[in-house]
Amino acid sequence: MTGIVRGLAFLLLTTGLMVLGPWGAHAETEVDLALVLAVDVSLSMEPDEQELQRQGFIEAFRSPDVHQAIQKGMLGRIAVVYLEWAGAGYQQVVVPWTVIEQPSDSRAFAARLAESSIQRFGYTSISGTIDFSLTQLRQSGVTPVRQVIDISGDGANNQGRIVTAARDEAVAQGVTINGLPIMLKRPDGLWDIDSLDLYFRDCVIGGPGAFMIPVREKAQFAEAIRTKVVREITEGPQLQSLVQPAQAEARTNCLAGELRRQQRSGN
Repeated sequence: MTGIVRGLAFLLLTTGLMVLGPWGAHAETEVDLALVLAVDVSLSMEPDEQELQRQGFIEAFRSPDVHQAIQKGMLGRIAVVYLEWAGAGYQQVVVPWTVIEQPSDSRAFAARLAESSIQRFGYTSISGTIDFSLTQLRQSGVTPVRQVIDISGDGANNQGRIVTAARDEAVAQGVTINGLPIMLKRPDGLWDIDSLDLYFRDCVIGGPGAFMIPVREKAQFAEAIRTKVVREITEGPQLQSLVQPAQAEARTNCLAGELRRQQRSGN
């Protein structure tokens, strides 16, 4: 009886290995890049701006430029997740982790994104977005050569923990944070800060090869997003950030968003 049981166990084991195939030996797929696309949907973003932003990412993943960039990688595939964020209590995955290897994979990712509605919520928590993105990277199910969080937004952190604390924690884990500061309007509201691009430079982006591309006109959205995604895919590992300000250069107040919130509440 024991021999029969052992024989059945051996048969089940070998059959399972045959079904699993070569990927069964690797619990996780190896990719050149695990990329988190974290997109601002706070109320400061006008509906038409949000639509332009969404369409920019859709067009990027339909673009032959992105397809060619992926195929030129060492492994020839990347993994991407698309999420939207606003205040500390709102981060939502719109398109879950998707491994993109062929142009058809990229177009399918764009199609799923095009089918999803856009939500809007209050406040701006870049720190909450970074923390949520780190969780997504840990749960990606892939083994990446590089990990990048791509944050687009039109305002400074005004909710959640201090943004530099979240950034530094991500960078310490080998993650690069890039930025797409959206500067379509003059900073004349109570929540707005001057020089959002400098705020992103000093307080948001970080890690090997970190960079940002400001968007100052609506017509720039699609090209800026496509350029940024291609650069993130093709950028090789670097020892230092591309942003190296002069030592004597004035730095941005990384609590600017929190100070604006205090002024508005009268505290």
